[in-house]
Amino acid sequence: MSQFPIPRRLTVPEITSRKGKEPIVSLTSYHAHTAAIADRYVDFLLVGDSLGMVMHGFESTLPVPLDLMILHGRAVMRGARRALVVVDMPFGSYEESPQQAFRNAALVMKETQCGAIKLEGGKRMADTIHFLSERGIPVMAHIGLTPQSINILGGFKTQGRTREQWAIIEDDARSVTEAGAFAVVLEAVAEPLAAKITRDVPIPTIGIGASPVCDGQILVMEDMLGLSPRVPKFVKEFGQVGAAIENAIRSYAEEVRARSFPAPSNTYELKD
Repeated sequence: MSQFPIPRRLTVPEITSRKGKEPIVSLTSYHAHTAAIADRYVDFLLVGDSLGMVMHGFESTLPVPLDLMILHGRAVMRGARRALVVVDMPFGSYEESPQQAFRNAALVMKETQCGAIKLEGGKRMADTIHFLSERGIPVMAHIGLTPQSINILGGFKTQGRTREQWAIIEDDARSVTEAGAFAVVLEAVAEPLAAKITRDVPIPTIGIGASPVCDGQILVMEDMLGLSPRVPKFVKEFGQVGAAIENAIRSYAEEVRARSFPAPSNTYELKD
């Protein structure tokens, strides 16, 4: 037996049990080193399909393939030791049928060893969520602004700002809850609606642009670190990492051109 015990990861039931008791902290993560840092402070890490925009320069999340999610999911699992890791199901990998969703979700969980998957869609995905949950795959739902549906929504638009929109989104929340989702992400949802959903459903609500009334919060890590050129209104930049990186690269380039780097302290001498 190893003398170095591996820290026990948080589980899906532990996340669900925090409903109404303790705020749930989460961030996206796409690589091992940021996962290792965030792991000390968050309850779950989401390997979001936002990596397509943040890391690979796509204009939306739609081009992200399943194998890319698996690749990044493995990296995050190698970096995180304590947090629950949730992996996004990318566009086209689950919508066709519950059977397609199961095949691909099972592949993600086998290949990454993550603890849960996330998929977008409310009432229309209820049968799929039920199918997966009944077969041992924990599902985090995602309603409100669903980025994979931007071509139907007409862009990244806030949801629930008029009461006429509420019934559909509330129905989505009820449907995914009854189908067996263990938590639901509310993205870009007006505060009064987010508060009502949070009160009405027995599973945790995870807000991203849905106000502090939710049971937990998630942000794209690069957005909150100040690495993204443009961020939504709901993002607070908790750091200026982008500026720090630029300053470091500028200093490096200047020293290379001035031949002051590598210095003697960075150079190997001949052994006597």
